[in-house]
Amino acid sequence: MHIKGGGSVCPTSYYSLDNHLHYIYQEGRTVFKYAVANMSDACESVIERNGLTKDDVNWVIPHQANQRIISAVGQRLGMPSEKVLVNIDRYGNTSAATLPLCIWDFENQLKRGDNLILTAFGAGFAWGAIYIKWGYNKK
Repeated sequence: MHIKGGGSVCPTSYYSLDNHLHYIYQEGRTVFKYAVANMSDACESVIERNGLTKDDVNWVIPHQANQRIISAVGQRLGMPSEKVLVNIDRYGNTSAATLPLCIWDFENQLKRGDNLILTAFGAGFAWGAIYIKWGYNKK
């Protein structure tokens, strides 16, 4: 992501406004491919390193960037859509809050002993995944 205009290098002017130089620009296709590949690979690595199989995973909780990325990660992992938790339709992309907010929304469905795989990507093209064994039942 980058912004061509603004700041002291290219101050706001009629030219920069007319040419949309102060808007955020992103190469969406590149971001999509990168996010799907790296989030999926990170999940597979975490599953393998913890001696699990995909059948052992109860829930995948991906970063809620957009529905296309969420669906593609689930498909690439071979996970049924029912096991991929999604709440982007309710809140949109809430940045760093997407994973804890998703856990909060689905807390009533999580059961003690469930295997959760959380995965995310973000600024600087960073990515990762983590395995959590859920520790309690919501009362």
